[in-house]
Amino acid sequence: MELPDVQSRRIEGEFKLTRVGVKGVKKPIEVVRPDRRVPLVLSIDAYVDLPSTLRGVHMSRNIESINEVLDLGVRQEVGSIEELAGMMAKDLLDRHDYATYSEVMFDCTYFLERASPSGAKCLENYRLMTKAVAERDGPVSRTIGVEAIGITACPCGMETTRKLTEEKLGYAPPELWLTHNQRNVARLFMDIPEGSDIEADELIDILESSVSAPTHEILKRQDEAEIILDSHMNPKFVEDVVRDILATVVERFSDLPDEVSVIAQSESEESIHKHSAFAERNTTLGSLRS
Repeated sequence: MELPDVQSRRIEGEFKLTRVGVKGVKKPIEVVRPDRRVPLVLSIDAYVDLPSTLRGVHMSRNIESINEVLDLGVRQEVGSIEELAGMMAKDLLDRHDYATYSEVMFDCTYFLERASPSGAKCLENYRLMTKAVAERDGPVSRTIGVEAIGITACPCGMETTRKLTEEKLGYAPPELWLTHNQRNVARLFMDIPEGSDIEADELIDILESSVSAPTHEILKRQDEAEIILDSHMNPKFVEDVVRDILATVVERFSDLPDEVSVIAQSESEESIHKHSAFAERNTTLGSLRS
């Protein structure tokens, strides 16, 4: 029995659609790094564009692409999810001959072993993201992104508290570090040039070194005191976090070309306000260098 192909029915006077596809597909994958194998559970979005003359895309082709590319990645022991996303973006254009553009996004939880101030080790969770975009007869662009949760201590609150204490008590030691804290969510996204590789671990290190102090799942009492002390000795606005991220990116990636895109974000969930504070810079390495 021949079934109707409703998606391929031609229409007139309609609009082209930029992205059509599937979103939130969950799949396991194992990435092979030089020193370890990393199991991940990916949340996958896969899209193509749709011309104005067709009613719909063939969604099942996107799922087939996801399954077959991930299976190929396992057999070939692919070393990064960025590589997998690029393979999938190209494969989508092969399957959808009417499409001129494809976009694939992966999102997953990633774990690294970290030590608390006392040396207690624990697997800490981070967010790892990647995006690949392909255009027919054109190159495939890839982006890597990471997210880390840290703590920031407010510099304004610290200085105004010291001044108010001085006025009320007649004296305030310069070491008075009273202020309010925020849980800070820092993110960094970078384009990956053709033939280059950017390590997620290094991007996470940049984020954690840019906040007032990193956070940990396991903290004993002395650890807690040291984290509190470290953060108050290193107070930062969200603006400071973004600028420190950018400065470290310029320093560590001196070998990458000027056209590499960089997005740095810092969001602090305020403790004495009902809102959050946010800062971002969307730029290129060349602009930062100049």
